[in-house]
Amino acid sequence: MTSRLGKLRSQLAQNGLEAIFISQSENRRYLSGFTGSAGFLLISQHRAILATDFRYVEQAQAQAPDFEIVKIQGEIPKWFPPLASELNAVKLGFEGKALTFSIYKELTDVIGDTKKKISLVPTDGLVESLRAVKDKEELELLVKAAALADATIEYIIPRIKPGASEKELAWEIESFLRRNGSEPLPFELIVASGSNSAMPHARPTDKIIRSGEPVVIDIGAKVAGYTSDITRTICLGNQDSKFQRIYDIVLGAQLTAIATIQAGMSGEQADRLGRSVIERAGYKDNFGHGLGHGVGLATHEEPRLGTNSTTILTEGMVFTVEPGIYIGGWGGVRIEDMAVLEDGKIRLLTKARKI
Repeated sequence: MTSRLGKLRSQLAQNGLEAIFISQSENRRYLSGFTGSAGFLLISQHRAILATDFRYVEQAQAQAPDFEIVKIQGEIPKWFPPLASELNAVKLGFEGKALTFSIYKELTDVIGDTKKKISLVPTDGLVESLRAVKDKEELELLVKAAALADATIEYIIPRIKPGASEKELAWEIESFLRRNGSEPLPFELIVASGSNSAMPHARPTDKIIRSGEPVVIDIGAKVAGYTSDITRTICLGNQDSKFQRIYDIVLGAQLTAIATIQAGMSGEQADRLGRSVIERAGYKDNFGHGLGHGVGLATHEEPRLGTNSTTILTEGMVFTVEPGIYIGGWGGVRIEDMAVLEDGKIRLLTKARKI
């Protein structure tokens, strides 16, 4: 955590800020190690304060030894002014995309009432840009989460039989994940069969899985707060020519991207590597989401691999590669793996078999 605070303080100096107010939960955990559901961080060049209520004080003291733990009570106007004054900050950053309007209004009101002149400055992605590059400990946890997701895919694929419902299959997957060490799942599992699989974010229903139709399974595990994300698509029984054709295009797009993505590319350039394969096959309008997204404490975080993404891919970034084709009334195919950029190229973290 000391290293992370040092990197953040460098960012503050580069952005002309004396301190920053952190409210976003994953950012709070990343910087402090505190896993409680309520609390705020106030970080300056010389101080690191974790403010939380009586429910979490002992937990905070154990999990965040690099921070001063301050017990707070009541609404922001009661406890924020003295803490802000102690920081001696003229320009105080806050997370522009994470702070609710109501909290922002409270902050501006109480700052206006303080004797010291403090200016609130919105920031965008200051901590998230640090989180995008994983350190050794983070990567170890992501590898464990990926391995658990792999094991779940290997467990469930042979057990899928026609006649089961999407919900029944989803429950079997979740049960296996939890029995084998996953924390609460990072996102709602996707089990989508037949025409339901044409919806990229379909939710399990009572629909019965039938032979000869695509079945998309998108799952993830969570280990010590770090998540994994993997998708496989299968077809029970005899695969018709359409399924095999669509599957081969998607797999070709993924393999092309995995083989050719390099450090130094933008997220848009990486996306183009996979997207161009699908477009050349005539399915441009059937691939509507980005090629991938970062994975870490959140299932979706920086970097983003998609159209108009200017993020530069660098060593240590972990992200998914997940092209897909979705055809209304028929179904969809998506293949997704997690990868890390090492030595300028992709190394896969998820390795479950593909058909």
